[in-house]
Amino acid sequence: MSLVIIGSLAFDTIQTPSERREKIVGGSGTYCSLAASFFTPPRIVGVVGEDFPKDVLALFKRKKIDVRGLEIRRGKTFHWEGHYGHDPNQRETIRTELNVFGDFRPKLPAPYRAPGIVFLANIDPGLHDDILSQLERPALVAMDTIKLWITTKPQVLWRALEKVDILFVNDEEVRLLTGETNLVRAAKKIQSAGPRFLVAKKGEHGAIVFGRDFVFGVLGRLCENVVDPTGAGDSFAGGFLGYLDSHAGELDDAVLRRAMGYGTVLASFNVEEFGVRRVAALTLEEVEARMAEFRRVLEF
Repeated sequence: MSLVIIGSLAFDTIQTPSERREKIVGGSGTYCSLAASFFTPPRIVGVVGEDFPKDVLALFKRKKIDVRGLEIRRGKTFHWEGHYGHDPNQRETIRTELNVFGDFRPKLPAPYRAPGIVFLANIDPGLHDDILSQLERPALVAMDTIKLWITTKPQVLWRALEKVDILFVNDEEVRLLTGETNLVRAAKKIQSAGPRFLVAKKGEHGAIVFGRDFVFGVLGRLCENVVDPTGAGDSFAGGFLGYLDSHAGELDDAVLRRAMGYGTVLASFNVEEFGVRRVAALTLEEVEARMAEFRRVLEF
């Protein structure tokens, strides 16, 4: 199997109640690829400017992340600035500068075109058809979305869902997308559009996966010191999909439960440092030790 991740690589400026960091490396594609790399060698598709750090590209290669789909253009890398209050589940976007990401149209290298799993990570849903037309029958199509696309391109987003197997969204986005306050009814509405599975992320409170005929939830892994919540959802998706890819895309109950566990564990590491620092320095032994601890708590 192979996992192809199409998403943003970015600089993030982050303000928390205690600290501010300027232009640290982030982006959905970055977080997701690093998390997935513990289980499978992911292939990343994205665009950066000439200002993107070469040491991060070297980090990708050390982590066995295939960067042949990464385009480097003249200009500046995508920049996002956000502010977190004392509740880490709530954030405010201060500024978004798309830069080279603004007119990015993903072109997949030939070796990427027969993936086991393709993940459309927080990109414009209007790009999905063109991307999927470049692929040869992927076993699974997964996607994430954000409030921006839900509010500005709802019809395009609903059409995109027709070709998706797994949708990752947080509970606020689920309700915004469907107009339903009840999460169960909202899940059914989304699944009627196409996705076999809805993974509803609930921040520090965990996540729930809705299948056609089952529901399974995990608690969030409790963290005493949340430094930076940015990218936690992308790290969750990366851990989840990376684990699925290492198991040939199996979707039985046991594999899905473990995928949820590994996604939660990777997200819990992510929030312990600003940006990608914690996950970049993480070892597989640390991941497995925390997963073993987490499984003891949940008894699964």
